[in-house]
Amino acid sequence: MKERAILIGLITPNLKTEQVYEYLDELAFLVKTAGAIPVRNFTQKLKHPDNTTFLGKGKINEVKDYAENESIDIIVFDDDLSPSQLRNIQKIFPKCKILDRSNLILDIFASRAKTAQARTQVELAQYEYLLPRLTRMWTHLERQKGGIGMRGPGETQIETDRRIIKDKISLLRKKLDKIDKQSLVRRKGRANMIRVALVGYTNAGKSTLMNILSKSDIFAENKLFATLDTTVRKVVIKNLPFLLSDTVGFIRKLPHQLIESFKSTLDEVRESDVLIHLVDISNPNFEDQITIVNKTIAEIGAENKPQILVFNKIDAYSFIQKEADDLTESTKENRSLKDLKETWMSRLDLDSIFISALDKINFEDLKILLYDRIKELHIKRYPYNNFLY
Repeated sequence: MKERAILIGLITPNLKTEQVYEYLDELAFLVKTAGAIPVRNFTQKLKHPDNTTFLGKGKINEVKDYAENESIDIIVFDDDLSPSQLRNIQKIFPKCKILDRSNLILDIFASRAKTAQARTQVELAQYEYLLPRLTRMWTHLERQKGGIGMRGPGETQIETDRRIIKDKISLLRKKLDKIDKQSLVRRKGRANMIRVALVGYTNAGKSTLMNILSKSDIFAENKLFATLDTTVRKVVIKNLPFLLSDTVGFIRKLPHQLIESFKSTLDEVRESDVLIHLVDISNPNFEDQITIVNKTIAEIGAENKPQILVFNKIDAYSFIQKEADDLTESTKENRSLKDLKETWMSRLDLDSIFISALDKINFEDLKILLYDRIKELHIKRYPYNNFLY
């Protein structure tokens, strides 16, 4: 039986109400991906999160009553909770699991990790997240009676737990360093070929595009973070070969522990020659997602890489067709696909194209664009190998 979850978001002065509900929709998708059922959203307008319980006293009691009456198993907050907030909220909801956004994403990553590298990276991120949030669940050493032979060893259980976790983190980092060195050797062995990396918001369709371009069968699913491990495939367009890598998807408020531990995986992005930035144009927040992906690319030091912006899922793009004589002002909700193409293509200094990877719409145009860009890079790197083209 699936667990039932409540989702909680905060409307602050720097966030519009509709934005918060869009974020909660994404949180609901995360909850479904983790295997639970989102039952209801709760929001509250506050200048900033309450330092004690995140929500105000009245609202937290309202949530408590609902959780008890509806047999709720999990309460998920769309923002990160401080260690003290987590402890206080857990006391109010003793029968519920309390998760914040980072904890939920880490849980999904843990369930999706398959290779030794991904499992080690996720485990490291989980321990680093857990360390400052240890609560005094076990204090049996402090409760021992005094007297000869009854004194504790001078260390409380929580201190023991912290030491064990720090030792575990140290071991995982050493293990990851070893795996990273092996990955570096593999990347150096591929250094003589042009490398292209697929990047984008999670669930933008990277694995689907990878499968079509490379004629492979990488796992693709309509869930967040279906792919965690970087996959590299050789692709040939006409007679021009290059390496294409599929990387982990980005998301809003990606836990910094994950960005740190996955930096070695993202070296494929940093060391690539060109990026294919895939965008799910059917998502109403695709412009925000572009900004988030570009911000993450900058965080890993790949902001100066040449980009091809590929707007995917035009088969699922929904819009209100404007009549020829319609004088209604063009808005985000009523722009046609033609309007978007003209807007984006005139705005950008980089290549952009609109496709459907699933239905292979404009797929040949994408291949031509890719061929031209890779050919330019190939000529610069290997000026004497022009027999390929």
